[in-house]
Amino acid sequence: MRSLQLTLAILKPDVSAQPHIVREIKKLLLTNGFYFVKSKDLYLPRKKAAEFYKEHEGRFFHNRLVSFMSSGGISAHILARDNAIQEWRKLMGPTKVFQTVHSQPDSIRGQFGLTDTRNSTHGSDSVESAQKEMHFFFPEFNVDQWFKENEPFFRSGNVFYCKEKGIHVEVEKDLKQELS
Repeated sequence: MRSLQLTLAILKPDVSAQPHIVREIKKLLLTNGFYFVKSKDLYLPRKKAAEFYKEHEGRFFHNRLVSFMSSGGISAHILARDNAIQEWRKLMGPTKVFQTVHSQPDSIRGQFGLTDTRNSTHGSDSVESAQKEMHFFFPEFNVDQWFKENEPFFRSGNVFYCKEKGIHVEVEKDLKQELS
């Protein structure tokens, strides 16, 4: 059986400011077979936003993107599933919101995106960028250790979504904690 894949998902400030939309997107992710491995809500100061989007430095939209990403809270998630990177990008839809509204109106960006910068979500575009981006937001998360110790539980479905924690929890670990 094939290993699950990890990716980073960010719900941008335009979405994070609206809890009902966050709930809708999380429900969509769960319905589409994604596991929430790690989740956190945070504020990204301008300097950290510039660091995260360094690869776009010098491009016409860089300053606008950095300003927007530091304009309010964001919600960052490590997601797992088979083909997670491609499947998350498919759910998000294209970055160009105006086109997306017409070509993929049921995508997240088609439903909730406002402009090309305020397009509601971010997703890693490769395994390499996913690892780099996950480390940026979750420096305590050890990808190799997760694959060795936790991935088999997720792959076999021995997890459940804990609304209180906002992540999936391994069934056996959760039972052990309850019994101790």
